[in-house]
Amino acid sequence: MRTVGVDLGGTKCLAVAVEGGRVIGERRVHTPAGGTAVLDALAAVASDVAGGAEIAGVGVGVPGLVDRGGALRFAPNLPGVVDLPIKAELEARLGLPVRVDNDATCATWGERQAGAAQGYDDVVLVALGTGIGGGIVAGGHLLRGANGFAGEVGHMVLDPAGPPCPCGQRGCWERYASGGGLGRLGQAAAAEGRAARVLALAGGDPAAVRGEHITAAAAEGDAEAQAVLAELGRWVALGLVNLANAFDPQAFVLGGGLVEVGDLLLAPVRAAFATLLASGAHRPPIAIVPASLGEHAGAIGAACLFDAGGAGRVGSAP
Repeated sequence: MRTVGVDLGGTKCLAVAVEGGRVIGERRVHTPAGGTAVLDALAAVASDVAGGAEIAGVGVGVPGLVDRGGALRFAPNLPGVVDLPIKAELEARLGLPVRVDNDATCATWGERQAGAAQGYDDVVLVALGTGIGGGIVAGGHLLRGANGFAGEVGHMVLDPAGPPCPCGQRGCWERYASGGGLGRLGQAAAAEGRAARVLALAGGDPAAVRGEHITAAAAEGDAEAQAVLAELGRWVALGLVNLANAFDPQAFVLGGGLVEVGDLLLAPVRAAFATLLASGAHRPPIAIVPASLGEHAGAIGAACLFDAGGAGRVGSAP
């Protein structure tokens, strides 16, 4: 059975074709502005990657709130795209079954089927990027919630008096533990004289410090930058503890750009998690592992939405 998965992002649409448990094709196009243009782009890239072969269906992962009818209700990174009936419109354009889900939910399913979450029936994926996305597998099945909106873990409120979040709340987890949160921690450290190398990389202006300056300095071996990453790791761990208390997973899979720094972040996350988790000495260990599918996780997961049995490994064609 050949299926197509498309991951719709703020800047690109990435599509893969999957057959017999293997990725056999890949295409990408720029994400256009406006609902109709987005639908046209999704239909075009799905048809292109199918290569004229017969396909069983198209799965689509999109950033935002996706209801159980396959409509994108709200997408903060897709201006002007609100209440867009993606499933219905694409089925009309393609004449094929279409399944639509949140992009992080699709990435979670991709990692569970083909990546770092294989073998786990209870796992939470946390994507640490500009913000924080998430997805939950419980008992071997995706947990979508009553309306399909489950997994918005980045908007757990850690401090109601904290910094404002684009969602309209204050003090959301993603304000502290995302790439943006790392930038704010670095700015504070630079302003306080605790990040000389980071400040130099930012051109000498504390307000110009970004997450990439901190990760670059940390990779060079700069102890002050590594201390900032350790501070970020504690914020990441604090959110993971809340999720552990709520869902009791076997593992957390950490994805997103921040995880590319490897153990410079993962080690302090694991250490802080062990100290923060209540009754941790009396519980089975919860693994904290990096995602393995990179930017393809969402598209592969979308294609695997048609794998109702949840079996099989997806790999790359030689």
